[in-house]
Amino acid sequence: MKIHEYQAKALLKALEAPVPRGSLARTPEEAEEAARQLGTSVVVVKAQIHAGGRGKAGGIKLAKSPKEAKAAAAALLGKPLVTKQTGPKGSLVRQLWVEEGLEIERELYVGLILDRACGRLCFMASAEGGMDIEEVAEASPEKILRKHVDMAAGFQPYVGRSLAFGLGLSGAAAQRFCQLCQTLLEAYVQHDAATLEINPLVLLKNGELQVLDCKMELDDNALFRQPQLLALEDAHESEPKELQAKAAGLSYISLEGDIGCMVNGAGLAMATMDAIGLAGGKPANFLDVGGSAGQAQVSKAFKLILEDSQVKAVLVNIFGGIMRCDVIAEGIVAAAKEVALKLPLVVRLQGTNMEKGKALLAASGLSIIPADSLAAAAQTAVLAARQ
Repeated sequence: MKIHEYQAKALLKALEAPVPRGSLARTPEEAEEAARQLGTSVVVVKAQIHAGGRGKAGGIKLAKSPKEAKAAAAALLGKPLVTKQTGPKGSLVRQLWVEEGLEIERELYVGLILDRACGRLCFMASAEGGMDIEEVAEASPEKILRKHVDMAAGFQPYVGRSLAFGLGLSGAAAQRFCQLCQTLLEAYVQHDAATLEINPLVLLKNGELQVLDCKMELDDNALFRQPQLLALEDAHESEPKELQAKAAGLSYISLEGDIGCMVNGAGLAMATMDAIGLAGGKPANFLDVGGSAGQAQVSKAFKLILEDSQVKAVLVNIFGGIMRCDVIAEGIVAAAKEVALKLPLVVRLQGTNMEKGKALLAASGLSIIPADSLAAAAQTAVLAARQ
């Protein structure tokens, strides 16, 4: 689950991380008042959306007076902001973070992720923080410093010192960086984060460090034990269909292809999407109905797929282990009849009650194209979509 910059900063500030002063604004008048309350010669008006690249897209503006802050807010609020991560439609700006301006000496980058290759948390840092950190990572990966953390031992100061010295920090600045690393680790673990990035982390002319921007993503699978964090979810930043799927207990992600997919199991869903790609097509979605979905959930999943106007064919790929093929078949038939399905429908059923499920589909009166293998199902779906 993604959260906004201002929310992530609030979580870090509660752990005494160095975060600039700021206020949330949802109207130009609130932005003007926030700038007046901050009282600095310059304030920064920042669009709050769940996407990076806001600066390059014009979503971050400097204002030298409360009046300028109001004008900057008026130029952003209620308008879509298009970045590399939003796609061409952009994301509508509904709120702003108005923050005090700082006298910046250097921009750095520090992040914390789980390195699945070794099963440890890993700090990443670079002396070239800022808007082009992605380009730095791609063109000059050697400039990204890495240090793993052994959670059995907890945070060890040498990890922070090693990164600080690698960034060219010394003295009090190195000590502050080391303390920040410890705070970031505490925040990551305490809030069950999946990603935590500070970009940029700035060194001020007075030697202080400040978290100028923060990106934090929380692990959806851990939210059951983080009920207080559920309130941070912004439904406006999610696809409506993804919210509907979540409410129905389904895992759904919209994509840009034209072949709708309904599969049980995340691994099989990924394999199905790969098979579609190998056959020359593009999946329109990732949809995992899980291993214990009932007829109602299957029917809901089918409707979600068909609500996508770009879908030209539907591929259902079910391996019946815990999930029974006849239950899937009943859900498919019910949903297809309810929406008066006219698109090509390719179905592959394997496993528990497979023959019963196939019989239900055959007797449904629907125009269903059966397939026995994943490769054949993908090829058939791609061909059907093209025709």
